[in-house]
Amino acid sequence: MAMKSRILIIGGTGYIGKFIVEASTRAGHPTFALVRESTLSDPNPSKRELVQKFNNLGVTLLHGDLYDHESLVKAIKQVDVVISTVGPPQFADQIKIVAAIKEAGNIKKFFPSEFGNDVDRVHAVGPAKKAFATKAEIRRAVEAEGIPYTYVVNNFFAGYFVPILAQPEVTAPPMDKVYIYGDGNTQAIFNKEDDIGTYTIRAVDDPRTLNKILYLKPPKNFYSFNELVALWENKIGKTLEKTYVPEDKILKDIEESPFPISKILSINHSIFVKGDQTNFEIEPSFGVEASELYPDVKYTTVDEYITQMFT
Repeated sequence: MAMKSRILIIGGTGYIGKFIVEASTRAGHPTFALVRESTLSDPNPSKRELVQKFNNLGVTLLHGDLYDHESLVKAIKQVDVVISTVGPPQFADQIKIVAAIKEAGNIKKFFPSEFGNDVDRVHAVGPAKKAFATKAEIRRAVEAEGIPYTYVVNNFFAGYFVPILAQPEVTAPPMDKVYIYGDGNTQAIFNKEDDIGTYTIRAVDDPRTLNKILYLKPPKNFYSFNELVALWENKIGKTLEKTYVPEDKILKDIEESPFPISKILSINHSIFVKGDQTNFEIEPSFGVEASELYPDVKYTTVDEYITQMFT
């Protein structure tokens, strides 16, 4: 058997990063996480606990910083694959990772921080448009430098969007009323974060994903807003008051709302009005689909996810 690639995760203590770290160790990859010295003494106990969990999982912690080129190159030279899971404020700064990978010269695949929509196939406005454009710029930089890559497009994070039914300014599961964007018939795709980690790591040593976009489109996780609300109502045994928000009202609200509400609204517009997760076909020239490549992966369906929420 071929040796499994050594994987460095940059941003491993972030939202999706921790799931990818865990999936990497679960799959038996020698796993490394780049952590700042300050993280080890972070006043937030959850950060410190997460670092301790990484230690318990056998993760090798490498002290370094995205903004310290020398430490970045040193860390990258110890591995075969780099996965970036940095958050929105650092999307543009991934150009520093590109430069470090180019200098190190040993990386066989780079996964930039994507984990959302396919940024080359969106019709977004407002803050979402800006974020998607920044990710697209990193794609072009990776390609221009000739760095081998896989871009992971996982669509919606189920853990973030399903419990609040994609409602802005909501912090608890909606139990009385819900706003539905557009006519509610456009389908979106929701994937549990653990499954995103699993599929991402499966792609690491798979030549079929080299210089491709890996789309996470498991067939049981396609839901329109109307279908999602109906499923939700069935689980809670209650009918929600529904307010449909037409496109012109969404666009007006995006312009007038403060950040981050405007960002959530612009993402909802992209997905539920423009259909940016489901309005194109995956062509073999640029992409592959995860559940087809890895049919043995038992992913969590949206139905199962909501059932778990209320049991």
